[in-house]
Amino acid sequence: MSKVGLVSVKLRIETDVIRKLIRTVKKYRKWFLGIALMLCIVYYYCLPKVLFNDPYATVVNDFRGELLSARIANDGQWRFPEVTNLPDKYIQALITFEDRHFYNHPGVNPVALGRALWQNVSEGKVVSGGSTISMQVVRLYRKGKRRTFAEKLMEMVLATRLELRYSKSSVLKLYASHAPFGGNTVGLNAAAWRYFQRPPEQLSWAEAALLAILPNQPSLLFPGKHNESLKAKRDRLLTRLFEKGHMDNVSLDLAIAEPLPNGPEVLPQQADHFLSFLSNRGQSGNITLSTVDGHLQRRVSNVLKAHNSLLKTDGIHNAAVLVLDVKSNEVLSYVGNVKGIGKEYAPSVDVIQAPRSTGSLLKPFLYASLLDEGTILPKTLIPDVPTYFEGFAPKNFTRKYDGAVHADMALARSLNIPAVNMLKTYGYPRFHEKLKSMGMSSLTQSADYYGLSLILGGSEGTLWDMSNMYAGMARALSGFNQRFKNKRYDQTDFEFAAFSKNEDVSQADFIDKPALNAASIWFTFQAMQEVYRPDEDASWKLYSSARKIAWKTGTSFGYRDGWAIGVTPEYVVGVWVGNADGEGRPGLTGIKTAAPIMFDVFDLLPETSWFLPPREELTLAAVDRQSGHLVSPYSTQIDTVFIPKVGLRTASSPYNQLIHLDKEGKFRVNAECYPLGDLTTVNWFVLPPKQAFYFKKKNPTYQELPPFSASCDGEGSSFVVMDMIYPEPNASLYIPIEQDGGKGQLIFEATHRKEGITLHWHLDDKYLGSTVTEHLISLSPATGKHQITIVDSYGNELKRTFEVLTRDSD
Repeated sequence: MSKVGLVSVKLRIETDVIRKLIRTVKKYRKWFLGIALMLCIVYYYCLPKVLFNDPYATVVNDFRGELLSARIANDGQWRFPEVTNLPDKYIQALITFEDRHFYNHPGVNPVALGRALWQNVSEGKVVSGGSTISMQVVRLYRKGKRRTFAEKLMEMVLATRLELRYSKSSVLKLYASHAPFGGNTVGLNAAAWRYFQRPPEQLSWAEAALLAILPNQPSLLFPGKHNESLKAKRDRLLTRLFEKGHMDNVSLDLAIAEPLPNGPEVLPQQADHFLSFLSNRGQSGNITLSTVDGHLQRRVSNVLKAHNSLLKTDGIHNAAVLVLDVKSNEVLSYVGNVKGIGKEYAPSVDVIQAPRSTGSLLKPFLYASLLDEGTILPKTLIPDVPTYFEGFAPKNFTRKYDGAVHADMALARSLNIPAVNMLKTYGYPRFHEKLKSMGMSSLTQSADYYGLSLILGGSEGTLWDMSNMYAGMARALSGFNQRFKNKRYDQTDFEFAAFSKNEDVSQADFIDKPALNAASIWFTFQAMQEVYRPDEDASWKLYSSARKIAWKTGTSFGYRDGWAIGVTPEYVVGVWVGNADGEGRPGLTGIKTAAPIMFDVFDLLPETSWFLPPREELTLAAVDRQSGHLVSPYSTQIDTVFIPKVGLRTASSPYNQLIHLDKEGKFRVNAECYPLGDLTTVNWFVLPPKQAFYFKKKNPTYQELPPFSASCDGEGSSFVVMDMIYPEPNASLYIPIEQDGGKGQLIFEATHRKEGITLHWHLDDKYLGSTVTEHLISLSPATGKHQITIVDSYGNELKRTFEVLTRDSD
């Protein structure tokens, strides 16, 4: 058969085969389409939406991106959350070393696979896998299953699917986030910090090249173990990068000269308590770009450690510091405890979040609240005498009393009894609600549970809450002066500080009535700036600062907690000192232990300013200098001063009275017993007898009322001439027990305006005796209710009822 015939036969046969194939496809086209569709579906779903469900470490960075602290993942791996950006040096080093054609293949590189097959056959063993970066991501996702031919095919299929779902840059990020870098270090972020103590963005060419190599054989190429082979491999990669034009000769020489790290380093733990705080707020397993200043954090920690070296000699082992930026409403430093103390002192306890007795820290809020509603003025006299409130008998820290003290000085001196009197006036249920509205989250009990003791540390608070509440006051005052044109407040003034740059702090609307008005806050800060302590605590002067700071200290009952919080328009520094287990120590007071730390921390901060007076909320008013009230018709010393506008509703001075004297001015008289033409009318400042008893001891210029003339009996006088210092009306008392076990006696004390007068004492219907100079009498009444009666030489009578209770042990 000719060649033409053979060709013709061959064409007919091929044509018949094609026709049969076409007929077969047409006949079974539904089956073929179904199989193709099924294969497409399988291919589409062969890769899960989430490739990696591994637990991540919890990481917190400062506002610059510097690592502050990190907590290892639950599986024991230092695996930081997935990277969001890759530095160019690392990308070029990785692609040059692992996958030169990464940007040109669909996930599989046939040329690389062929070359790897030839090398493996030639060597008689596996020396190259030919895997692309995409295939390595798949292998990481599949947890490094055995390298079989079937597994290789599976990786190739999944790699192409990976490339269809993710961009090239995303594939690189997946690889960099989950590649092993030796030991329990996983991912580029963790590796950069563990090997070089810096973020990936700051890596040099030599460092980037080393991290590009490590995942290739992490178990063999481990820094500190195989440095020679590791350095040789790194240097070859650096040379290839030079040849590709990524660096010049000088950069290459410098990179090759860089030594290898000796191994992974311990990660920084500069803010471990802050890390726990973030974890509890839903940031576990995340990287938080916080507002904390890492440099300040380290310096504050050093200040705390230095003070701890002295405090621990007195058995005081724990302390905490919180620094807030008032204007930006952010946390600048969060040191929850002293670093490096022994485990027996509970260094892991975050004292910033631990509820502790507040001591006197709430007094400024009460003072501001009373100013805010127009109940008092800054200089209003507040009683400061021994007082008994239905089972509650507060005492001043020094056990001394002033009789009466101006409200601002009562705050500056942190006097307890005036504070309790002010709380009684304001009402502890209202104050309880006020504190809760300002963010005091630790008030979990009802107002009645705390009662009047609320103002003296009867409740617990956290350093976090307290510092934020003071910052809210500062922000409201500063913000008002910036927004004075609309005379309104920002709703966010009393919101607590943000701790994360990622946190979306919403801007609230303006409001007319904030938690506290600017004027009341300004007068409060003025009083706090004038902090004064009596001679017993004169050491506070050693800690004074050149800058203006409104500051308040607090000491809890039993010397268990020492507090100090300082405020400027820019910063709030809060300090707590004590023992985490609650053990009290003599001398553990806020003024001696916490205040020095607070001032040292302020010295670390930039210069600060002072608050401007809120002129829009102030007004000039005539005020009685002696009583601090608005002037009365009988005021003798008048000052014209600024007060809050709302203060115009306060009462005029109740202590200034009109009295009548004889023409010599020695005795009080009235028209019924003295010639009307010889009467002298004068204005006189008069305190109640009990207050006057203590007041005149501290104020020698105070003049008691002159006595009545012998010809006048004083009837009809509105002045109270005597009072009981102890006990209070309707008091419940216990008979004290002496050291020998026997019953002691109760000491009753009274005061009279006239010195040297004789007072006659009666218990129920029994006459007890008389007193002349010091009006004290000792009694041991029987259990039950009694009445004590005192009568002076003029027939004036004072009655006081009380009850003697029985102790369970009696």
